[in-house]
Amino acid sequence: MTESCSNLFSNRTEAFIIAELSANHGHDINIAKETIKAAKGSGADAIKIQTYTPDTITINCDNKYFQLDSGTIWDGRTLYDLYSEAYTPWEWHKELMNYAEELDITLFSSPFDRTAVDFLEELNVPLYKVASFEIMDVPLIEYIASKGKPIIISTGVAALSDIEEAILACRRMGNDQIILLKCTSAYPAEISDANLKTIPNMKETFGVEVGLSDHTLGITVPVISVAFGVKVIEKHFILNKSIGGPDASFSLDPSEFEAMVKAVRDAEKAIGQVNYTLDQNKKNNRILGRSLFIVEDVRAGEIFTEKNVRSIRPGYGLPPKYLKNVIGAKASKSVKRGSPLTWGMVE
Repeated sequence: MTESCSNLFSNRTEAFIIAELSANHGHDINIAKETIKAAKGSGADAIKIQTYTPDTITINCDNKYFQLDSGTIWDGRTLYDLYSEAYTPWEWHKELMNYAEELDITLFSSPFDRTAVDFLEELNVPLYKVASFEIMDVPLIEYIASKGKPIIISTGVAALSDIEEAILACRRMGNDQIILLKCTSAYPAEISDANLKTIPNMKETFGVEVGLSDHTLGITVPVISVAFGVKVIEKHFILNKSIGGPDASFSLDPSEFEAMVKAVRDAEKAIGQVNYTLDQNKKNNRILGRSLFIVEDVRAGEIFTEKNVRSIRPGYGLPPKYLKNVIGAKASKSVKRGSPLTWGMVE
């Protein structure tokens, strides 16, 4: 069995960021390769493709069952027509994997049937992704899980029972290398539908690591997701939106993706860890805090009052919490205005 998901994701101090190539290649392998290069340059840890053909994912039929009509940007098209435009030719896969290896970026795929899994096994992909709409295909999930590699499962159209069945399918095959992705399967998705509070609940409920597959416009949702403990962030990536295609409208170009990666990394640094210790910088800055000072000249034997002792900045005198102990006491010696109060001045 390959390295466990616990080691693959849990031991990372940063989220594993995936650039989803999907249909953003315009059926030109050179664009696909340039996209991989740009994803690497934009800070992605991995690039994901999809492995299907129109005939392995659907059939060429235009009756009402195969017409898209559910409020998507693809309404009015048949499934076969859409997937004919969107699929990544299988003859590209090996060349793209070799190119990604040269660039030192992980390339893996979402298979959509058993033949795709077999094909990807021949290429020795390091892990698999189960797309949201395949989460209900338990036999396919079992077959993928049987290969003993980490499995990332999107949950965009899943009920709780679907997620549970998918996880049980993996575990039946002796594979517990599972990471779930919180996902909203709308293209594009509304920010108000992100419901990121689900992420820690998914982790607690199912006992696996959780990430995010995001289809919203912009980078707000993936950046915020860091605060909820995501181990993976997946976002559609396109070399140039002028390429067009089914996914172009909700994909990030290289500059946008790079901005997302930077913002995610900054968010991770900001979250840090629970820490109440004082580093040297904090210790130095405490001098700018308040303390007890003599604010009027005081003669030896004179009583300290709220008129001649005050809590002011800077912090060289006694802590302000001792003011009540000082007021009413006698000065042990004469002290000039502007002197920090010390116990040696109190009789």
